[in-house]
Amino acid sequence: MTSKIFKTLDEQVEILKNKGLVISDEKKARKILFKENYFFISGYRHLFARGNTKLFLEGTTFEELYGTFIFDRTIRNIFFKNILIVENNIKSIMSYQLSKKYGFKEKDYLNIDNFSQDSLHSRQVHDVLDKVKRQIRVNGRQHTATTHYIDNYGYIPLWILVKVLSFGIMAEFFSILKDEDKNAICQNYNITVDTMSTYLSLLSNFRNVCAHEDILYDHRTQRVIPDCDYHFLLNIPQVEEEFIYGKNDLFSLVIILKQMLSKKEFDEMIDDVKKAVEVLDEIVDVVPLSKILNQVGFPSNWYQIKDFD
Repeated sequence: MTSKIFKTLDEQVEILKNKGLVISDEKKARKILFKENYFFISGYRHLFARGNTKLFLEGTTFEELYGTFIFDRTIRNIFFKNILIVENNIKSIMSYQLSKKYGFKEKDYLNIDNFSQDSLHSRQVHDVLDKVKRQIRVNGRQHTATTHYIDNYGYIPLWILVKVLSFGIMAEFFSILKDEDKNAICQNYNITVDTMSTYLSLLSNFRNVCAHEDILYDHRTQRVIPDCDYHFLLNIPQVEEEFIYGKNDLFSLVIILKQMLSKKEFDEMIDDVKKAVEVLDEIVDVVPLSKILNQVGFPSNWYQIKDFD
């Protein structure tokens, strides 16, 4: 295997030009590559690829490539902001439900009797509770609120503890709850327990992509969300009775957020995404918008989801 070696900015520009990218302002391109990193910008080149080669479509400009990079950053920030809203909401609802029922001290709300008693889940229950207790030990002194409760009261209420628990751990925490507690939480969103479990998994996955600034616009998750009304209302095409959009792509995240954000929050988010798509459409000429939306996983009428209740 050939090893990768350091390339100067001039060499990076030449590599892109040799692959067919049109660079009219090399000074500007070098400045952008220096600030943003050649590796991350070139990660968007497959959208402009000439067949299965590493060459760019004829006429592809650096502005189009960089514009796609900026588009992804923009929608990543939009979705991250709204995933954090859902994360805060679900943590608040879960902590309220469990604190009201089981108490507000760790020894009370983390009592193993409060969780699924199914023998098949016994190991999972122990593993998740161990993770939560580890977070208390590791992060308990890293946050002002948790430190305050430890020093002044000798315990951390669940509504405070959730601030130091990752979304991933909260998703696992939900999975080990008793059925009646899961149902009580899901009633706030009018979705089933199984659907909530899938949604939390995907939200955690997309949250990590956003937080680590990975490529978002064509990200796909391993798990798929169940078919819902929005798939049918938007007449999303199917192949072999499977919807081709809105299952494990970015539009699946849109569908999840549609059901877990307030109408005002969702409408503002979808309008922000629409603006980002319009800006990208103004920048990119060599690739039609329909191809970009297909990569994102958006049906052509994606914006209409805003009109449905």
